[in-house]
Amino acid sequence: AELLAEALSETAGRKVEIQVPQRGDRKRLVDQATRNAVEALDRRLAETTTQGKLLREVADLFDLAEPPQRIEVYDNSHIQGTNALGAMIVAGPEGFQKGQYRKFNIRRAETVPGDDFAMMREVMERRFGRALEEDPDRDKGYWPDLVLIDGGKGQVSAVKAVLDDLGIEDLAYVGVSKGPDRNAGRERFFMPERDSFSLELRHPVLYFLQRLRDEAHRFAIGTHRARRAKAVGQSALDDVPGIG
Repeated sequence: AELLAEALSETAGRKVEIQVPQRGDRKRLVDQATRNAVEALDRRLAETTTQGKLLREVADLFDLAEPPQRIEVYDNSHIQGTNALGAMIVAGPEGFQKGQYRKFNIRRAETVPGDDFAMMREVMERRFGRALEEDPDRDKGYWPDLVLIDGGKGQVSAVKAVLDDLGIEDLAYVGVSKGPDRNAGRERFFMPERDSFSLELRHPVLYFLQRLRDEAHRFAIGTHRARRAKAVGQSALDDVPGIG
């Protein structure tokens, strides 16, 4: 206890005392905190077990050698080509890893406003071009085990062209397309060199993949709205030197 108190004091920058109450209100408070911690740990273990099972089923579904430890999901957002951006979310055995989320402001002159395929090509080129530079040996946890793309055959073809140009041949990627009426539950999955397929309406993996796609869509829309709101307060006068 003395050693721990000394370490905590050094970290906090002030004196920290450790007490072990044996009775009274403080004892009841410590007991309640202990129960809360045990229940929280039980919930986390249960979630991890369920998540692990889902990831094993995802690996079987998409012919992966191992359950994916890092899944990246991509979505684009724009309104008639304006304020266009791409969004990437990350998920793994512990759930969503929000600190790993990224946005890609679409800025290349050759990317035609509103062209979703061109937007996806730009996002993929920037994401994996940078990955090749920063982690060529793939040992820093920077590379995904599975990439999910919001879109169908056309988006998958666009991604394939980019990866082929970059010389990346072993990355698993899947297009997730909604049904004819864009209603959840009728998604189809597209992979290179494999016929498209769908899952049963109540399949647990379908729910899991829907959650991933919906989170990517939420992040893309939220980021796009924030960017659009900022743009509303700007004008061409802001670019004129000397005018505030």
